[in-house]
Amino acid sequence: MASHRIFVGNYTKSTSRGIYAVRLDADTGLLSTPEVAAEADSPTFLALSPDKRRLYAVRNTEDMVAAYAVDASSGRLEPLPAPPSREASAPCHVSVDRSGRALVVANYHSAVVAALPIREDGTVGAPNAVSHSGGSIHPTRQTSAHPHSATISPDGRFVIACDRGLDRIFTYAFDPAQAKLSPADPPFVPTEPGSGPRHFAFSHDGRHAYAINELGNTVVAFAYNSATGGLMPFQTLTTLPPDFAGPSIAAEIRVHPNGRFLYGSNRGHDSVAVFSIEPCPGKLSPVEIVPLNTNLSGQYIVHRSGHALSAPNVE
Repeated sequence: MASHRIFVGNYTKSTSRGIYAVRLDADTGLLSTPEVAAEADSPTFLALSPDKRRLYAVRNTEDMVAAYAVDASSGRLEPLPAPPSREASAPCHVSVDRSGRALVVANYHSAVVAALPIREDGTVGAPNAVSHSGGSIHPTRQTSAHPHSATISPDGRFVIACDRGLDRIFTYAFDPAQAKLSPADPPFVPTEPGSGPRHFAFSHDGRHAYAINELGNTVVAFAYNSATGGLMPFQTLTTLPPDFAGPSIAAEIRVHPNGRFLYGSNRGHDSVAVFSIEPCPGKLSPVEIVPLNTNLSGQYIVHRSGHALSAPNVE
């Protein structure tokens, strides 16, 4: 039986004790009972180093990022000294460079995207930050800039930052050796006004990319220029059923390990939208929208379509 350890952040302050570890049964898709891997204050997004020896977490605190050493046998996480700078509050996303030399974070409330060097011992140095400013058309959700993710390109040369408050997806040239970001040319691509781009994912061949729009409940497909970091949109699809009229916002976007499927999560409709990916030209086709069934017995459910998606039963 093949299994994989998964680390899970938990933002619910009233019930969360920090970062949890679970085991995924690769044959059945079932997850084990979560166990606390490290006590932490409202950890949200997590990222492992390429060698899987370190884990980095953003939290609802003033720290840029928290670093942990991973015990490979037990799954326990040992806290490492915190970065020396506290220049931005409430980071919401973290990505680690494939060389393990730097990481990047997006800070939602302070409108900052930052790169931080990773030292030999796994600890993190002072950040080099860039700031966003402005707003867009939504009267309450877009009154200021809100970077929501910072995703490193497959070749490690660029960082793509989705700003939900500006309706823009930024491209930064990335120097991991210096942990430095600088605007690309062009510096951003606009999205539909009021759409609120949130998270981003690359295709396996690195020729295409996909953004999920939180406020618009849509997925946008882009042609990606690996030489410049430029993005050219060519397709937009909804993540919701055509007959759904209730409130919902989109959240995460992921490409399946086999590169053939894309998943987008809906909060409100409480579902996962499944799309197939054409190898060329990266076009998406809707497959199904899978509800997260809260009435099933047991702790976890498995996606029935055979696309190897598993999700926790929401209680």
